[in-house]
Amino acid sequence: MKSAQQAPSATVPPASTATSVATAPAGGSRTGFVLLVLIMGALTYSLLQSMLAPALPQIQTEIGATADATSWLMTGYLLCASVTTPILGRLGDMYGKKRLFVFTIAMLAVGSLVCALADSVGLMIIGRVIQGFGGAVFPLSFGIVRDEFPPERRAGAIGLMSAIMGIGGGIGIVVTGPIMDHLSYHWLFWIPMIVCAVTATASWFLIPDSPVRVKTRIHWLGGALLSLGLVGVLLALSKGESWGWGSTRIVGLFVAGLLFLGLWVFAESRAAEPLVDMRVMRLRGVWATNLGGLLVGFSMMAGMLLVPRFLQMPESTGYGFGTSVTVSGLYVLPQAFAMLLIGPMAGVIDKRFGSKMAMVAGCVLMAAGFTFLAIAHTSGWHILAALFVFGIGMGLAMSAMANLIVGSVPVEQTGIATGINTIARTVGMSCASAISTTLLTANPGPGGLPAERGFVLTFVCAAVAAIVALGVTFVVPNRAKPAARPVA
Repeated sequence: MKSAQQAPSATVPPASTATSVATAPAGGSRTGFVLLVLIMGALTYSLLQSMLAPALPQIQTEIGATADATSWLMTGYLLCASVTTPILGRLGDMYGKKRLFVFTIAMLAVGSLVCALADSVGLMIIGRVIQGFGGAVFPLSFGIVRDEFPPERRAGAIGLMSAIMGIGGGIGIVVTGPIMDHLSYHWLFWIPMIVCAVTATASWFLIPDSPVRVKTRIHWLGGALLSLGLVGVLLALSKGESWGWGSTRIVGLFVAGLLFLGLWVFAESRAAEPLVDMRVMRLRGVWATNLGGLLVGFSMMAGMLLVPRFLQMPESTGYGFGTSVTVSGLYVLPQAFAMLLIGPMAGVIDKRFGSKMAMVAGCVLMAAGFTFLAIAHTSGWHILAALFVFGIGMGLAMSAMANLIVGSVPVEQTGIATGINTIARTVGMSCASAISTTLLTANPGPGGLPAERGFVLTFVCAAVAAIVALGVTFVVPNRAKPAARPVA
């Protein structure tokens, strides 16, 4: 059995009892298959997160929907992912991460099937909401890696998994154009559905049952308050531009969302078995990394959302490149390649320099990439160089964040802690989408198209977010204190 170790007095005591039901991490060949399955699941989720955005205008035309109705294809997906991610992460801690991982991938497959068959916006929105359950893929994957992988391989595997979020996002933007040009929007969902079906089957047979499970109950009040708070804030961010930032609905959603989040913290702090242990969330290695995750998510979304749109602007604007969706996607390839290059090196970087220094370097490079882009964006090589530098930085930062969180919390809190970090990035991405849309709308150019100034201001905001994330990173302890281990 795993040796029992008590956390030092400075470490947060476990709020519930964890049990170990396995003897040792799996061997090298077994962990290789496990990592491959996890990567397939994470990659599919990331593709579904990014592929739809460039295709929305064409989908809107083909199904005859309004722009507001079509926007719910993104909003419904985002809201469901934010609400279900922490709950599924906690259920994974309780009932086994393998079971919940298989369930999550199966829901992605079902949602993809519904969307692939849909010929109306209402049915497609239902499918996208079902797909939102896939948001728990990453926290569950991190938990499986922590349970199954030997310590010397853990940081590298977590780093690669973290990089997959950006890699998949980049690939999704690249493949959307050819699929829409030569097939149809239905294939944006048929392809992921097939991959999900294979992944779910492989997961059931190749991933071992979770060796660590926590004996506790779901704090449903805490889950409800967190869900209501996130829905209020994220819905306001998503609909602020179309409904009006000063409208009663948006202001009310913001106020209600923040109120529910405050009540959530109050309820969780007093619960005997909280959904999220607030003593863990107060650790510097956790709250600082989550704040950094929000800011990194902002920069990441600005890169994925703004650069392709910038490239697709007509040359008549004086700054656009007039590229097609397919060609603009190809410009994102250096970013995905850079992240693929850095992800597997996370273990070596963590061992030699520590995850904190990796995140510092990542934030510096992200800020440098967007600063360069704000200053120079008149040539194709400007875009390629900026995205390559940004990709290296994002790969470092994403890998470091996951390792910092996993190393800072007790093993029985891995699923929920990484779930909260995933939500932090999601909120940051939502903020980037809302702010960039507002800046582009507030700076119109000839013909009603966005002026160059709107894009430049957004690039500057992304650079500032990375710089602020750099400042937050210095609050993170150099080395996480040992997390509490389960009692054999």
